[in-house]
Amino acid sequence: MFDEKDLIIDARHITRRFPAAGGKELTACNDINLQLYRGKTLGLVGESGCGKSTFMRFLVSLDKPTEGEILFNGKDITKLKGEELRLHRQHIQMVFQDPTNSFNPKMKIRDIICEPLLNFKKIRPSEKDAVARKYLEMVDLPEDFADRYPHNMSGGQRQRVAIARAIVLDPEVIIMDEATSALDVSVQKNIIELILKLQKEKNIAIGFICHDIGLVRSVAHQIAVMYLGNIVELMPAEDLPQKAGHPYTQALMKSVFDINMDFSKKIESIEGEVPSPLDVPPGCPFQNRCEYCREKCKTDRPLLKEIYPGHKVACHFCQQIGGMEK
Repeated sequence: MFDEKDLIIDARHITRRFPAAGGKELTACNDINLQLYRGKTLGLVGESGCGKSTFMRFLVSLDKPTEGEILFNGKDITKLKGEELRLHRQHIQMVFQDPTNSFNPKMKIRDIICEPLLNFKKIRPSEKDAVARKYLEMVDLPEDFADRYPHNMSGGQRQRVAIARAIVLDPEVIIMDEATSALDVSVQKNIIELILKLQKEKNIAIGFICHDIGLVRSVAHQIAVMYLGNIVELMPAEDLPQKAGHPYTQALMKSVFDINMDFSKKIESIEGEVPSPLDVPPGCPFQNRCEYCREKCKTDRPLLKEIYPGHKVACHFCQQIGGMEK
């Protein structure tokens, strides 16, 4: 699907377990294999608690997996420590859901944008004003915003500043964790357009975490659907919605407004409750919420299998692309 020479991050067999009371373990990520490519966006979608943010934290070295390796340009970054790790961080940046909590409220926007450059000694303090104005212009904000404080700006404006801060080091990868979910729809659209423009200009790989599968489809080149710590479907974005093969992906598509704005289509909720991550049943993790569940689903965990070029589904009874047989 993508050119292998553009492969920049290759996460292999990533598993993360957390100890819990009673000698139990919580598996937040279970044998995850995903890749990010230059100039492309990987969308990671799923309900709250499915493990998508935990996985993306590994990519920016905010946590380490229990098992597996993450190759960045061929080098395993899970083994980095000390100064080597600090220097590596400039290559992979993150935009958080709420920029307010990631900004120092006592710092002016000029200082917020330039702080990463000063930390890595890429500019002199005397250059801050010119650099800040350059990057404010890049994210379509007035130059005089450099003198403002975060509380003097709207949510959309603060998120643009967060994006400016993320790109100021010219990273090869940007991770966006629900970066648009708190914004108004009109502002969200503008932020998405900005992200796509910057990606095209700088050939950045983007990891985009989101609950809204319709929004992910409009942003991503490839989509990974995650459920209870497992990747249940991995597909090109253009395969949504017609070729969605996993019952969970199909249920997600039915639970949001039609992406073509056809309001005659009824929004349907997903029946049943997500099992406790401390007591995941054997077999398919989606079994208790799936209308197609059979005996095999209760005993054997389905593995990802290719049903179409570049499109994989973890389901025993996915009989054809985009459909299931009861």
